[in-house]
Amino acid sequence: MPRFAANLAYLFTERPLIERFAAAAAAGFRAVELQVPYDLAPSAVKTELDRHGLTMLGINTAPGQAAAGEFGVAAVPGREREFDTLFKQALDYVTAIGGCQIHCLAGKVSPEQRPAAEMVFIRNLTRAADAAREKNITLLIEPINPRDRPDYFLTRAEQAADIIAKVERANVRMQFDFYHAQIVGGDLIRRFEKHLPFVAHVQVAAVPSRHEPDEGEVNYPEIFAALDRFGYGNWVGCEYRPRVRTEDGLGWARAYGVKPR
Repeated sequence: MPRFAANLAYLFTERPLIERFAAAAAAGFRAVELQVPYDLAPSAVKTELDRHGLTMLGINTAPGQAAAGEFGVAAVPGREREFDTLFKQALDYVTAIGGCQIHCLAGKVSPEQRPAAEMVFIRNLTRAADAAREKNITLLIEPINPRDRPDYFLTRAEQAADIIAKVERANVRMQFDFYHAQIVGGDLIRRFEKHLPFVAHVQVAAVPSRHEPDEGEVNYPEIFAALDRFGYGNWVGCEYRPRVRTEDGLGWARAYGVKPR
Protein backbone atom coordinates (compact mmCIF):
# COMPACT_ATOMS: atom_id res chain seq x y z
CA MET A 1 0.00 0.00 0.00
CA PRO A 2 1.44 3.42 -0.91
CA ARG A 3 2.54 5.70 1.91
CA PHE A 4 1.38 9.28 1.48
CA ALA A 5 3.17 12.43 2.61
CA ALA A 6 1.63 15.88 2.85
CA ASN A 7 3.30 18.62 0.83
CA LEU A 8 2.85 21.55 3.19
CA ALA A 9 3.35 24.13 0.46
CA TYR A 10 0.05 22.91 -1.04
CA LEU A 11 -1.97 21.30 1.74
CA PHE A 12 -3.38 22.95 4.87
CA THR A 13 -2.65 26.41 3.50
CA GLU A 14 -5.62 27.71 5.47
CA ARG A 15 -3.04 27.94 8.28
CA PRO A 16 0.39 29.53 8.70
CA LEU A 17 3.17 27.15 7.69
CA ILE A 18 4.28 26.44 11.25
CA GLU A 19 0.76 25.21 12.10
CA ARG A 20 0.50 22.85 9.14
CA PHE A 21 2.64 20.14 10.75
CA ALA A 22 0.06 19.63 13.50
CA ALA A 23 -2.76 19.70 10.95
CA ALA A 24 -1.07 17.09 8.76
CA ALA A 25 -0.52 14.78 11.71
CA ALA A 26 -4.11 15.20 12.91
CA ALA A 27 -5.38 14.34 9.42
CA GLY A 28 -3.44 11.08 9.45
CA PHE A 29 -0.26 11.86 7.51
CA ARG A 30 2.95 10.41 8.92
CA ALA A 31 5.39 12.27 6.69
CA VAL A 32 5.67 15.75 5.21
CA GLU A 33 7.62 17.56 2.54
CA LEU A 34 8.21 21.28 2.15
CA GLN A 35 9.33 23.57 -0.63
CA VAL A 36 10.96 26.79 0.56
CA PRO A 37 10.62 26.93 4.36
CA TYR A 38 13.54 29.30 4.84
CA ASP A 39 11.52 32.00 6.60
CA LEU A 40 11.09 29.55 9.50
CA ALA A 41 13.96 28.76 11.85
CA PRO A 42 15.08 25.13 11.40
CA SER A 43 14.77 24.65 15.15
CA ALA A 44 11.07 25.60 15.01
CA VAL A 45 10.41 23.12 12.21
CA LYS A 46 12.33 20.36 14.00
CA THR A 47 10.30 20.97 17.16
CA GLU A 48 7.03 20.52 15.25
CA LEU A 49 8.26 17.39 13.50
CA ASP A 50 9.32 15.82 16.78
CA ARG A 51 6.18 16.92 18.61
CA HIS A 52 3.92 15.22 16.08
CA GLY A 53 6.07 12.22 15.21
CA LEU A 54 6.40 13.17 11.55
CA THR A 55 9.01 11.91 9.10
CA MET A 56 10.63 14.80 7.26
CA LEU A 57 11.32 14.20 3.57
CA GLY A 58 12.65 17.03 1.46
CA ILE A 59 12.82 20.69 0.59
CA ASN A 60 13.62 22.69 -2.56
CA THR A 61 16.59 24.85 -3.24
CA ALA A 62 15.45 28.47 -3.15
CA PRO A 63 14.17 29.69 -6.52
CA GLY A 64 16.55 32.62 -6.96
CA GLN A 65 14.83 35.87 -7.88
CA ALA A 66 11.26 34.66 -7.41
CA ALA A 67 9.77 38.12 -7.95
CA ALA A 68 11.26 38.04 -11.45
CA GLY A 69 9.68 34.66 -12.15
CA GLU A 70 12.77 32.54 -11.59
CA PHE A 71 12.37 28.93 -10.52
CA GLY A 72 15.86 27.78 -9.67
CA VAL A 73 19.32 28.30 -11.14
CA ALA A 74 20.90 24.82 -11.18
CA ALA A 75 20.93 24.66 -14.99
CA VAL A 76 21.28 28.37 -15.73
CA PRO A 77 24.62 29.26 -17.37
CA GLY A 78 26.55 31.92 -15.50
CA ARG A 79 24.78 31.31 -12.20
CA GLU A 80 27.00 28.51 -10.88
CA ARG A 81 28.29 30.45 -7.89
CA GLU A 82 24.75 31.41 -6.92
CA PHE A 83 23.67 27.78 -7.16
CA ASP A 84 26.46 26.79 -4.79
CA THR A 85 25.20 29.35 -2.27
CA LEU A 86 21.56 28.27 -2.59
CA PHE A 87 22.47 24.62 -2.39
CA LYS A 88 24.55 25.11 0.76
CA GLN A 89 21.58 26.91 2.31
CA ALA A 90 19.33 23.96 1.45
CA LEU A 91 21.84 21.36 2.64
CA ASP A 92 22.35 23.07 5.98
CA TYR A 93 18.60 23.49 6.45
CA VAL A 94 17.52 19.98 5.52
CA THR A 95 20.23 18.48 7.71
CA ALA A 96 19.13 20.61 10.67
CA ILE A 97 15.52 19.46 10.41
CA GLY A 98 16.34 15.79 9.83
CA GLY A 99 15.26 15.58 6.20
CA CYS A 100 16.74 13.34 3.54
CA GLN A 101 16.15 14.99 0.14
CA ILE A 102 16.78 18.24 -1.72
CA HIS A 103 14.97 19.03 -4.95
CA CYS A 104 17.44 21.04 -7.01
CA LEU A 105 15.38 23.44 -9.09
CA ALA A 106 16.85 23.56 -12.60
CA GLY A 107 15.45 26.95 -13.59
CA LYS A 108 14.24 28.58 -16.78
CA VAL A 109 16.53 28.53 -19.81
CA SER A 110 16.02 30.08 -23.23
CA PRO A 111 16.21 27.72 -26.24
CA GLU A 112 19.60 28.99 -27.39
CA GLN A 113 21.07 28.31 -23.92
CA ARG A 114 19.93 24.72 -23.66
CA PRO A 115 23.08 22.94 -24.90
CA ALA A 116 25.21 24.87 -22.44
CA ALA A 117 22.59 24.48 -19.71
CA GLU A 118 22.80 20.70 -19.75
CA MET A 119 26.53 20.79 -19.05
CA VAL A 120 26.03 23.39 -16.30
CA PHE A 121 23.31 21.24 -14.72
CA ILE A 122 25.47 18.11 -14.79
CA ARG A 123 28.48 19.88 -13.26
CA ASN A 124 26.40 21.56 -10.56
CA LEU A 125 24.64 18.31 -9.63
CA THR A 126 27.91 16.38 -9.51
CA ARG A 127 29.50 18.92 -7.20
CA ALA A 128 26.41 19.14 -4.99
CA ALA A 129 25.98 15.36 -4.83
CA ASP A 130 29.48 14.91 -3.48
CA ALA A 131 28.75 17.41 -0.69
CA ALA A 132 25.34 15.87 0.04
CA ARG A 133 26.67 12.32 0.20
CA GLU A 134 28.64 13.17 3.34
CA LYS A 135 25.34 13.93 5.08
CA ASN A 136 23.37 11.06 3.54
CA ILE A 137 21.15 13.40 1.49
CA THR A 138 19.63 12.47 -1.88
CA LEU A 139 19.34 15.11 -4.59
CA LEU A 140 16.18 15.10 -6.67
CA ILE A 141 15.57 16.54 -10.11
CA GLU A 142 12.00 16.84 -11.36
CA PRO A 143 10.66 17.15 -14.89
CA ILE A 144 8.06 19.96 -14.86
CA ASN A 145 5.57 20.56 -17.65
CA PRO A 146 6.09 23.68 -19.79
CA ARG A 147 2.42 24.66 -19.56
CA ASP A 148 2.84 25.48 -15.88
CA ARG A 149 6.49 26.56 -16.11
CA PRO A 150 7.33 27.90 -19.58
CA ASP A 151 11.01 27.58 -20.49
CA TYR A 152 11.79 25.32 -17.52
CA PHE A 153 14.89 23.37 -18.49
CA LEU A 154 13.81 19.89 -17.36
CA THR A 155 10.50 18.70 -18.83
CA ARG A 156 10.58 14.95 -19.48
CA ALA A 157 11.38 11.84 -17.46
CA GLU A 158 13.55 10.63 -20.34
CA GLN A 159 15.63 13.80 -20.16
CA ALA A 160 15.99 13.47 -16.39
CA ALA A 161 17.10 9.84 -16.66
CA ASP A 162 19.75 10.81 -19.22
CA ILE A 163 21.12 13.54 -16.96
CA ILE A 164 21.19 11.23 -13.93
CA ALA A 165 23.15 8.66 -15.94
CA LYS A 166 25.67 11.34 -16.95
CA VAL A 167 26.09 12.64 -13.40
CA GLU A 168 26.98 9.12 -12.22
CA ARG A 169 26.20 9.71 -8.56
CA ALA A 170 24.04 7.23 -6.64
CA ASN A 171 22.47 10.02 -4.59
CA VAL A 172 21.07 11.92 -7.60
CA ARG A 173 17.63 10.63 -8.48
CA MET A 174 14.34 11.61 -10.10
CA GLN A 175 11.22 13.04 -8.55
CA PHE A 176 8.49 11.53 -10.74
CA ASP A 177 5.38 13.69 -10.52
CA PHE A 178 2.51 11.93 -12.28
CA TYR A 179 0.76 15.26 -12.82
CA HIS A 180 3.63 16.69 -14.86
CA ALA A 181 4.36 13.37 -16.58
CA GLN A 182 0.77 13.05 -17.79
CA ILE A 183 0.86 16.52 -19.33
CA VAL A 184 4.20 15.78 -20.98
CA GLY A 185 3.97 12.39 -22.63
CA GLY A 186 1.31 10.36 -20.80
CA ASP A 187 1.71 6.56 -20.93
CA LEU A 188 2.29 6.83 -17.20
CA ILE A 189 2.58 3.27 -16.00
CA ARG A 190 4.93 2.11 -18.74
CA ARG A 191 7.13 5.21 -18.41
CA PHE A 192 7.24 4.96 -14.63
CA GLU A 193 8.23 1.30 -14.79
CA LYS A 194 10.96 2.07 -17.32
CA HIS A 195 12.48 4.81 -15.19
CA LEU A 196 11.88 3.27 -11.77
CA PRO A 197 15.62 2.55 -11.20
CA PHE A 198 16.16 6.32 -11.29
CA VAL A 199 13.14 7.29 -9.16
CA ALA A 200 13.47 8.12 -5.46
CA HIS A 201 10.26 10.08 -4.90
CA VAL A 202 6.78 10.29 -6.40
CA GLN A 203 4.17 13.05 -6.34
CA VAL A 204 0.51 13.11 -7.41
CA ALA A 205 -2.27 15.50 -8.37
CA ALA A 206 -5.28 15.38 -10.68
CA VAL A 207 -4.91 16.36 -14.33
CA PRO A 208 -5.73 18.94 -15.54
CA SER A 209 -7.08 20.61 -12.38
CA ARG A 210 -4.19 19.81 -10.01
CA HIS A 211 -6.81 19.10 -7.34
CA GLU A 212 -7.17 15.91 -5.27
CA PRO A 213 -6.19 12.75 -7.17
CA ASP A 214 -9.79 11.55 -7.40
CA GLU A 215 -10.87 13.36 -10.58
CA GLY A 216 -9.68 14.08 -14.08
CA GLU A 217 -7.93 12.00 -16.67
CA VAL A 218 -5.52 9.93 -14.54
CA ASN A 219 -6.73 6.66 -13.01
CA TYR A 220 -4.92 6.98 -9.70
CA PRO A 221 -6.23 3.77 -8.10
CA GLU A 222 -4.53 1.91 -10.94
CA ILE A 223 -1.39 4.05 -10.55
CA PHE A 224 -1.24 3.23 -6.83
CA ALA A 225 -1.73 -0.47 -7.57
CA ALA A 226 1.12 -0.27 -10.08
CA LEU A 227 3.42 1.30 -7.48
CA ASP A 228 2.82 -1.73 -5.27
CA ARG A 229 3.20 -4.13 -8.17
CA PHE A 230 6.56 -2.63 -9.15
CA GLY A 231 7.83 -2.64 -5.58
CA TYR A 232 8.06 1.13 -5.14
CA GLY A 233 8.46 1.51 -1.39
CA ASN A 234 9.20 5.20 -0.91
CA TRP A 235 6.73 7.95 -0.03
CA VAL A 236 4.15 9.47 -2.38
CA GLY A 237 3.93 13.24 -1.99
CA CYS A 238 0.50 14.86 -2.15
CA GLU A 239 1.34 18.00 -4.10
CA TYR A 240 -2.12 19.11 -5.13
CA ARG A 241 -4.32 22.16 -4.59
CA PRO A 242 -7.34 21.17 -2.49
CA ARG A 243 -10.72 22.08 -3.94
CA VAL A 244 -11.83 23.48 -0.59
CA ARG A 245 -10.58 22.90 2.97
CA THR A 246 -7.79 20.31 2.92
CA GLU A 247 -9.38 17.94 5.44
CA ASP A 248 -12.66 17.93 3.51
CA GLY A 249 -10.95 16.55 0.42
CA LEU A 250 -9.12 13.59 1.96
CA GLY A 251 -11.82 11.01 1.36
CA TRP A 252 -9.77 9.51 -1.47
CA ALA A 253 -6.93 8.77 0.98
CA ARG A 254 -8.92 6.87 3.58
CA ALA A 255 -8.53 3.54 1.78
CA TYR A 256 -4.75 4.03 1.96
CA GLY A 257 -4.58 4.57 5.70
CA VAL A 258 -4.67 8.36 5.86
CA LYS A 259 -7.27 8.74 8.60
CA PRO A 260 -7.73 11.35 11.35
CA ARG A 261 -5.83 10.50 14.51
